[in-house]
Amino acid sequence: MANVIIIGTQWGDEGKGKIVDLLTRYADYVVRFQGGNNAGHTLVVDGKKYIFHLIPSGILYDNKKCMIGNGVVIDPEILLGEMAELDATGLPVTPNRLTISENAHLIMPYHKLLDGASEQSKEDGAKIGTTGRGIGPCYGDKILRTGIKAGDILDEALFREKLRENVEEKNFLLTEKYQAAPIKFDDILREFLGYAEQLAPFIGNVSVELDEARKAGKHILFEGAQGTQLDIDHGTYPFVTSSNTIAGNACTGTGFGPAHIDAVIGILKAYTTRVGSGPFPSELFDETGDALQKKGGEFGATTGRKRRCGWLDTVVARDAVRLNGITGLAITKLDVLSNQGNLKIATSYEADGKRYHAMPGNIRTVERLTPCYEDIAGWQEDISRVRSIEELPVAARDYVKRVEDLTETPASVLSVGPARDETLLLRNPFE
Repeated sequence: MANVIIIGTQWGDEGKGKIVDLLTRYADYVVRFQGGNNAGHTLVVDGKKYIFHLIPSGILYDNKKCMIGNGVVIDPEILLGEMAELDATGLPVTPNRLTISENAHLIMPYHKLLDGASEQSKEDGAKIGTTGRGIGPCYGDKILRTGIKAGDILDEALFREKLRENVEEKNFLLTEKYQAAPIKFDDILREFLGYAEQLAPFIGNVSVELDEARKAGKHILFEGAQGTQLDIDHGTYPFVTSSNTIAGNACTGTGFGPAHIDAVIGILKAYTTRVGSGPFPSELFDETGDALQKKGGEFGATTGRKRRCGWLDTVVARDAVRLNGITGLAITKLDVLSNQGNLKIATSYEADGKRYHAMPGNIRTVERLTPCYEDIAGWQEDISRVRSIEELPVAARDYVKRVEDLTETPASVLSVGPARDETLLLRNPFE
């Protein structure tokens, strides 16, 4: 058996969904462990595009078990919508294919209202770039011990009690602080009791089920959302998400013991992108940045916003290797760099006369960082039909080797296009 974690090494949008889909064929269980529907994984299978926000990417395989861990915050409306879409395509989501942790917290209507009102109230320079989906307020209630869990809606008396307390508090904030309309207890109660009826067969104890799978020798794949630099503790705070995106949270977010993890695969886009606000040292504001954005189809799977593009940043990559204990890299969108001319890789930063080899903790310092680049030869050939590393142009192989050297981590996977078969599996973490 093997238990493998997939995480993003940058600011998200690295192509995790495709790599999870690739490795799922070797796994028995696929588990989402953090984030909410502010993240999106895009897959292209047989020419059809699938975008998942909550359900693990492994759901496209009918013989795999998918799980949503306690570290995820769930919007029931979005989850049920994804399930309905899959049903419509002939991939019915049944309880034997999906388990939802009873300890996963639920995004309530007031979370979304508060998320939008809070962001709107900020000055432009202070806006985080939140998706407005209620993720932060939901995690906030979790930490404040006032949140509502998936298992709570199965106990109507408990749910009523928790909901009434929250509605009273949230209405005070909405009306007094943000001058917004109040929410109605009865409307939310009716809506969520309806969700409870539909979700009840899927809600269970993910931790126990995973432990039983481990003891039975099953392969387990843990699927992260967003990226390392969006981690609430280790990212470019406050321009981060509201959860821990690093590999350690795969254990906390599912109830799985860390001693049982065998490999951590870090997804590294061959260049760097970021959606929304926040510092981005290697961002390009020229024709090259525009070309990467256009050729890479860089639009957020969740928001549709254009992704900001820049050269590969190995300071960010090395931070990810250290923070996650990465054992192998999956380098994605290598094909986008074809015909881009000479390439650059950021190897360190400078600010105020000081050299930095890791991301500083002070956000003001981060905003002043200037990347120090290393030039590397590019290649002109189309590599989307390449199916072995030996078939890659020498310059492309040299680029991969330089990334391996700068991160001190071997490449396990190379992606040369969006489709399933446009992938080179160099080292299988499940073997």
